[in-house]
Formats: sequence, C-alpha cells, structure tokens
Amino acid sequence: MKPSSILWWVRAVARPGVLALVLAAGSVHAQDLSALASGASADLERALADLAETRKSVEAERVPLSRELAAMEQRLVDRRAELGKAQRFQENQLVELNALKTEAKRRGDEVKYVDSLLSEYAKAFQSRLHFVEEPRFAKLFAELEKAGAPELGWVPRWDLRVSALTTAIGRVEGALGGERFEAKALDKRGLLHAGHVALVGPFAVFASGSGEVAGPLQQELNKADPSVVEVDRAIADASRQLASTGTGNVALDPTLGNAFKLAALKESLVEKLEKGGWAMIPLLGIGFAAAVIALLKWIQLSRFRLAKESDLQKVLGHLEQGQRDQALSHARSISGPAGELLSTAIQHVDEKKEYIEEILYERMLAARTKLERGLPFLALTATTGPLLGLLGTVMGMIATFKLISSFGSGDPKVLAAGISEALIATATGMTVAIPALLLHAFLARMAKGIIGSMEQTAVGFINGVPEVEKAPFS
Repeated sequence: MKPSSILWWVRAVARPGVLALVLAAGSVHAQDLSALASGASADLERALADLAETRKSVEAERVPLSRELAAMEQRLVDRRAELGKAQRFQENQLVELNALKTEAKRRGDEVKYVDSLLSEYAKAFQSRLHFVEEPRFAKLFAELEKAGAPELGWVPRWDLRVSALTTAIGRVEGALGGERFEAKALDKRGLLHAGHVALVGPFAVFASGSGEVAGPLQQELNKADPSVVEVDRAIADASRQLASTGTGNVALDPTLGNAFKLAALKESLVEKLEKGGWAMIPLLGIGFAAAVIALLKWIQLSRFRLAKESDLQKVLGHLEQGQRDQALSHARSISGPAGELLSTAIQHVDEKKEYIEEILYERMLAARTKLERGLPFLALTATTGPLLGLLGTVMGMIATFKLISSFGSGDPKVLAAGISEALIATATGMTVAIPALLLHAFLARMAKGIIGSMEQTAVGFINGVPEVEKAPFS
C-alpha cells in the first residue's frame, strides 16, 4: 500500500461514518486487518522520514533565502536613497537652470543695449566726420549698413560694430596734431584733381599732385566731392605747402566754412530773376508798367494847383464889382481842374444857381475821370501780382516733384534748393504787389483830395454868388 493510501485511510478512520463502514467491512475481512496495520505502520514511518528530510532541506534553504532577502531589502533601501538624492539633484538643477535662464536674459539685454550703443556711436561717428574724410570710411559705412540685416548673425554683427569702434578710436588718435591723406577735390571750373589733404581739427586744405590747385576746402550743394575755395595767393601757397609736406602755416576760418557758403549763395538780381521761371516775365512787365503809370500819375497830380479860400474870395470880389474879365483871368491862372472849374462857373455866373450847380457837377465828374485814370491798373497789379507769383511757385513745385519722382529725394538739400527757387516767383509777386497797392492808395488819396477841394470850391462859389433874377416874359 502506498503512503498516500495510508494517509487517506487515517483520515477516513477519523470520520465516524467511515469508521462504522470500516468496522463493518472488518467483520467481513478480519483476516486482512493485521496485514493492513503492518503496512500502514510502514507507510507512516516512511512518511515521517520523508517529512523529516523535507524539513531538513527546508531548514537548509531558509538561511540562504533569508540572507538573499535581507540583501535585496538593503538594495531596495539603497535604491530609494539614490532616488531621493537624484530627485533633490534634479530640483537643484531646475533652480540653477532658472537662475541661468534669468542670467542669460539679463546678459542678452546687456548685449542688445551695448549693440544699440555701438550702433548709435557708429551713426554719430559718421555724422561728425569732416566731409573730406567720408570717402576714406565709405567702405566701413557700407558694411555697417549691412549690420542691421536680421539674417546676419551676432558674431559678424559684433565684428562690424567693434571694427567701427576701433576705426573711430584710431581716427581720433591719428587726428591729434593733424592728418594728411590722399583725396580728390574740384577746382573752380568743376574739374576733379587728385592730391593730398591736410586736416587740422575742423580745417582742411588741399593741394593737387601738380600743385596747380591749392586752398581751403568747402562742401558745395549738389556736389559729391569737396571744392577748393578761391583765395588769395598767400593763403593758397600756405595751403599748398601744408598739404604737400605736412608742415606749414594753417589758414584758419573762424566761421568753419559758413563764410564761403554765404558768399556762394550771393546772387545777382538777374540770376535770381532767372530762377523764377516764365512767370517772372509778366510779373516784371506789369510791375514796370505800374511803376511808370504811378510816376506819371504822381507828376500829373503834383502839378495841379488847388483853389484856396483867398482865390475864391478874390474871384467873388471881382464878380461883385462887375469885373468879370479880371475874375476869369484870375481863375485861369490856377492850373488844373480847379482853375477850369472856376472858369466854367464864371462863364455861367448869369445863370440860376441850380443850373450852375449842375454844370459844376458835370465838370467835377469829368475831372474825377481824368484824375482817376490809370489808378485801376495799379489796383489790378496789386491783385494780379501775388496770383502770378503763386502760379509760378506751383509750376516750380510741380517741376521739383517731377525730379524727385525721377531721381529720388536722397539729398534734402536738393529738395530745399528746388523749393527755394520755386518761391522766388511768389516773392517777386509780393514785391510787385505791395508797392503797387501802396502807390494806388497814395495816388487815390491825392485824387480824392483834389476832388474834395473842387467840391468845396464849387459849393463856396455857389453860396457866394448872388441869385440872379430873370425878368418875366412879356
């Protein structure tokens, strides 16, 4: 019998129902009980022996397993410690990374600020250069214009900025005590000459290679190269020696070239009128005509003699005494419309006062027309002059803007020069209109004064002459 069968049998015996069954079976098979008991004992002993061996093997394996378990638990503790350390390190790294980002941003702002300072310095350096030095640094300025391109990296941009700064420092060091370098300049005929320039502070003198052209330099309008100023022989010789050898006397200009510019801006009246354009022809025409008419009118009005109170009393006295011829002779001695008015009044002294008044009124109307002749032209000149000048200015501005649209407006001086030339027509129109307006007011006042004196004379004559009574018709 197998050990498993013995164990099953032992468990079955422990149950009451099975026990009863066994007992019942035992009554039938009593002869097998002794054999069964002996076999069960043997199986039990073997099972106990196996159990003991199994316990020994388990006991033998428990210690190594316990040691391995302890080692693994220790490794787990170590790994957890390493994990905590790694987490703390990561947190420290994040803090340092944020600090580095803040520092990088601050450094980036500093770089941008320094870059802007260098850019402004480059612009200031270019604007403060003497005009004779601009060709020397033209290449550097062309490269600096590229530094503002967004596709250019920081390193090339900084190289250009530092190059400009280095050049500026070198230029300052070289300018101490004066500089001498090769350059080109224009003579008074507009021919370009190559030679040397001596630059002492803000003063520059030039001498051509042949020595024929020498003198101080100035920058003229609409000319890319500097021009040699025409000066006396002593200054030209001193400039030639200084520019050629680097030693000599310096001809200083306290105005820093402004005196030469002002002298170059001086123009004759004919040159200014030529710049005004075609509108100057009618402006000058009506201006000349207005001046002639005003002169003739002033001469005409000045020669007229007004009838005084004494003249009127003398004429009335002759008429009261019946001396009509003497009264007429005295009236004719008064030149001008006043004398003609008195003569007409004396010739019709025998008529009624109403009739005499009408005749004198007609004479005053004729005299008014004669006195005011030519004055409307002066008024027309005062009104038309500014309009013609404005028309010339508008046409000049149109021509200036056409040039700008064709060639661009790179130089503001060219635009300013075109506008100033266009405004010459307006200035001429105002010059013609203002005197015409003043002369018109003056001459009109003179004419009104003469007419007023004539009216006063006519009223005095009518009031002083007695009423003539006509005999009734028979």
